[in-house]
Amino acid sequence: MEDKPTFKEAIEELEKITDELESGELELEQSLARFERGVELIRHCQEKLDSAQSKVEALVESLDGEIKRVPLDESTECADEDV
Repeated sequence: MEDKPTFKEAIEELEKITDELESGELELEQSLARFERGVELIRHCQEKLDSAQSKVEALVESLDGEIKRVPLDESTECADEDV
């Protein structure tokens, strides 16, 4: 992908592509091109999410002040228990 959009821009473009594909008004070639772009955007978004998850895991501190890697799922469960 030559132009790397922000996460928000990529999501917005994915929504537009979804609408275009669901409309059924595109020719086959156009549909395939839009689908291909969608796959590129999904991969880009997944990379951004993976990077963000790694940063969050690295920043979770244990009680003794050491950096402790905690999967996001566990930190979400802990937050849910406090409610």
